[in-house]
Amino acid sequence: MTEQRDTILDRLGRWLAGRLEAESSGYQPYTPSDPATLYRALEPGDVLLVEGNRQISAAIKYLTQSTWSHSALYVGDALDEEDENGHRKRLVEVNLGTGCTAEPLEKYTTYNTRICRPVGLTPSDRQAVVDFMVGKIGLKYDNKNIVDMLRYFLPTPPVPVRWRRRLIQFGSGDPTRAICSTLIAEAFQQIRYPILPEITRAPGRARAVSDYSRREILHIRHHSLYTPRDFDASPYFEIVKPTLRFGFDYKRLTWHRPAPEHEAEAAAPAEPVAMKG
Repeated sequence: MTEQRDTILDRLGRWLAGRLEAESSGYQPYTPSDPATLYRALEPGDVLLVEGNRQISAAIKYLTQSTWSHSALYVGDALDEEDENGHRKRLVEVNLGTGCTAEPLEKYTTYNTRICRPVGLTPSDRQAVVDFMVGKIGLKYDNKNIVDMLRYFLPTPPVPVRWRRRLIQFGSGDPTRAICSTLIAEAFQQIRYPILPEITRAPGRARAVSDYSRREILHIRHHSLYTPRDFDASPYFEIVKPTLRFGFDYKRLTWHRPAPEHEAEAAAPAEPVAMKG
């Protein structure tokens, strides 16, 4: 069997992908995810949105005008695999450079996340979505798509609003996408579960905010144009917040109380007094 050698494009593609997947500095999550709480709240078929802190994340958030730059599908116990730290792999996702992989919930311990749940899935359809994603594990992203990757080196690409969503779609036609939301959208389209509503052009119906909005919604019926924020905006996905799911009592919260003014003055360090010579 002849071994294929890496070309210059292969090596350049891997280098570009590595740069785009590198973490940005200064990221501070406001509600870091607790894997144990997420595990209690998640169900197979749920979409987990992530506010990423990688270089490519800034461009995706700008292009989609959203907090969320990444998405993964929760598959529960469908995989009997663990990572090097002994954490069970319960997510299936697509990343630039590595393609479709299985990952543990613990990967996103220090990230802001949101759970989007498809409502009313039958057991067979839920299993079909999970099986579809599991079956895609191992697909690799084609690192030769240099032009596709170069566009993400600008955190705020200077493009008109009407072209932003189309800029996210990779033009290679390769079934492995750079954004996992496209593969997840394809999984739900296999069972004909809606993500964004269809628009029917009928006399007497209320007009959308603009003709552009109507054309845009009609255009993104294809799975390759879905973005992470579409699951958040979808009227067919429920937003599940783990902090509220298991009993939230605001009366039990401990609030910081500022010290009384006289105590604050007593605690303040005395100002230095200039001595005359």
